[in-house]
Amino acid sequence: MSSVRSMMARLPDGVRSVFASSQVRLLIYPSGDAACWDVGWSGSRAGHSLTSSVLTLQVKENNYRGHGDSVDQLCWHPSNPDLFVTASGDKTIRIWDVRTTKCIATVNTKGENINICWSPDGQTIAVGNKDDVVTFIDAKTHRSKAEEQFKFEVNEISWNNDNNMFFLTNGNGCINILSYPELKPIQSINAHPSNCICIKFDPMGKYFATGSADALVSLWDVDELVCVRCFSRLDWPVRTLSFSHDGKMLASASEDHFIDIAEVETGEKLWEVQCESPTFTVAWHPKRPLLAFACDDKDGKYDSSREAGTVKLFGLPNDS
Repeated sequence: MSSVRSMMARLPDGVRSVFASSQVRLLIYPSGDAACWDVGWSGSRAGHSLTSSVLTLQVKENNYRGHGDSVDQLCWHPSNPDLFVTASGDKTIRIWDVRTTKCIATVNTKGENINICWSPDGQTIAVGNKDDVVTFIDAKTHRSKAEEQFKFEVNEISWNNDNNMFFLTNGNGCINILSYPELKPIQSINAHPSNCICIKFDPMGKYFATGSADALVSLWDVDELVCVRCFSRLDWPVRTLSFSHDGKMLASASEDHFIDIAEVETGEKLWEVQCESPTFTVAWHPKRPLLAFACDDKDGKYDSSREAGTVKLFGLPNDS
């Protein structure tokens, strides 16, 4: 681990979220005064402003404007590194093309959108709103295919890697699983004794992980739907999770001032990335042992007069 290196990039104007493509294109949103809530790398799966920004490691920035309210989440197309979609409180989602920096489609929805994901086959976008309604939108026609109202607080949504099941984490500590595209209930798993916040799937398709307000990360067998391991080194509610590109490492973070990097198969701690403030989100690069993460810097050294955010990159030695 002696060759571990860490880089920090100051975000323009305080940024709330970051995503990046497999071509090492960092998408950062919003570009207004806000904390950085989310990071991720497209090609694997992945605001409080009206704009978005794209930043490469060569520090090239583009702005994406059009939403009339806060941009709360975005994700990239699972295989096309030029397309991403944003979910906004203005009751729309927008699909963007980074080659033109223009919106290529706007889809009206019924509520204020807070979470979004793109299906592994690239055909469907699922978006959830504050009223716990999840709408499934055809990515080609941009029309609604289905809509589901849930009677529980929906926190995070995701397809499994095979695209035949749809997962939701909820405020009761459960994982709800629906068949796809039928959207019929398959199982409800009592995963945690308190709010189940986040969920991520292993790129290899063997496991998925959930994080909870009980400060635990649980690892689940995809085929058996049983918990095989728990990680308990965090003390605060688990906000964010990410598997490495080879599925061997799992990063988790919270308001603790460190990120836990664990070996998936043993649960042992591989590294502890120190942070000066709470971490909102983490995401491994889809091809390299490089972790992007975003921290809350509202009380940091940059500008304590406003809410701000920093994005950092943490690199592990590459055996190849």
